[in-house]
Amino acid sequence: MKLTNPLLLLAICVAVAGAGWFASVLTGRYSVATPVLPLTGLLTMGVIVVLTLVLGIRVLRWRNGKRKNILNPILAAWTLVLAQACAYTGTVLLGWHAGIFLDQLRLWNLRSSQGITWQALALAGGGLIMIVVGLVVERFCRIPPEDGDADTAPGLQGKRGKPTAEGEYAYRGD
Repeated sequence: MKLTNPLLLLAICVAVAGAGWFASVLTGRYSVATPVLPLTGLLTMGVIVVLTLVLGIRVLRWRNGKRKNILNPILAAWTLVLAQACAYTGTVLLGWHAGIFLDQLRLWNLRSSQGITWQALALAGGGLIMIVVGLVVERFCRIPPEDGDADTAPGLQGKRGKPTAEGEYAYRGD
């Protein structure tokens, strides 16, 4: 698997922010409730972030040499997929709520209650935290090249187990 591209995440965030802004403008025009998640969504986001961190730290500890037990390779793969899903979900949540926040910000002085504005800002912050944790845990799941993997025969330049392309994950055949 390849590493998540931060530029792709940025492009998704900008596109979804535009959609969130447009949805907020439309709902304001037709006097419909603003499409923002409730604050209880932060609790769900927190659970996902903590679970991703716990599993990522478990993989990181195994990778760094604290190998009391054998790490289940399926669990490591699930951790990687969870980290990538966390980053993409955080990107969508950040973009959507940032678009709503930008629309609500222009009406800041006209409203007596800025609850929706703060709610959108809090959920956008939660999305940003999900992105950061997802990208960090994704890096935890990378296997560094080993020192003894270099072939000693003259003329052989490659390393066994090293990824062939930048950002790919290697399999260590211990």
